[in-house]
Amino acid sequence: MINSINELWQFRELLVALTLREIKVRYKQTILGMLWAILQPLSLTLIFTFVFGIILKVNSGVVAYPVFAYSALVPWTFFSNSVTFGSLSVVNNGNLVTKVYFPREILPLSSIGAALFDFLMAGIILILILFFYQIPINLNFLLILLIIPSIIFLTAGISFFFSAINVMFRDIRFVIPLLLQIWLYVTPVIYSTNQVPQKYQIFFKLNPLVSLIENFRLVTVYGRSPNLLEVGFNLVLSLCVLVIGYWFFKSREKIFADVI
Repeated sequence: MINSINELWQFRELLVALTLREIKVRYKQTILGMLWAILQPLSLTLIFTFVFGIILKVNSGVVAYPVFAYSALVPWTFFSNSVTFGSLSVVNNGNLVTKVYFPREILPLSSIGAALFDFLMAGIILILILFFYQIPINLNFLLILLIIPSIIFLTAGISFFFSAINVMFRDIRFVIPLLLQIWLYVTPVIYSTNQVPQKYQIFFKLNPLVSLIENFRLVTVYGRSPNLLEVGFNLVLSLCVLVIGYWFFKSREKIFADVI
């Protein structure tokens, strides 16, 4: 694995080039272009606000429901888009895989890099929304730098796993949207963890995104310090998922060209 990482470093310029290509291709020949990076979480925020904030009156605490929902949709959208595009990256780039040698993990990583660009764009809008609702930003906001790496590591590990599986079983492209749709509703995006009955909390928190998104919302919207014990545990868990996913990807890499 160390040799693979060293090789990946040697191909870092290719990773940057494919990431930029991914960004350009994603928004090529679209009228709104890169605005789609922020329209997705914004449109979902409007829908969730109407359904869950106005009709069902889900409790969002001391902040307005649009801020509550959007702050969780920023990391969720990054995760969802990364897994969606990352899982298809090897198959969609079959012409490269069968003709040119390079570390294949660059393909899902480039999809994650493009989603990270969208994440940064959506993050800027989050800051503007906080100013609009007159929510103060304090130094605790910088603590998202402790949370974002865990989200990226977890996302990369899952993307590696599904991109390798998708080469062998093309059903994955149909499974991923369904899985993510279910995953959204068992993640505290439209509600808070406190609203989950206590008897279900132990099962609910098996979802690694639960504490990641809750802590992200905690430091960005509520201006409070995250649960450092949870942050540390999530970092270790995300690294484990990354290592396992990367190992699985590399163990199947040699058959990609033949199967595709």
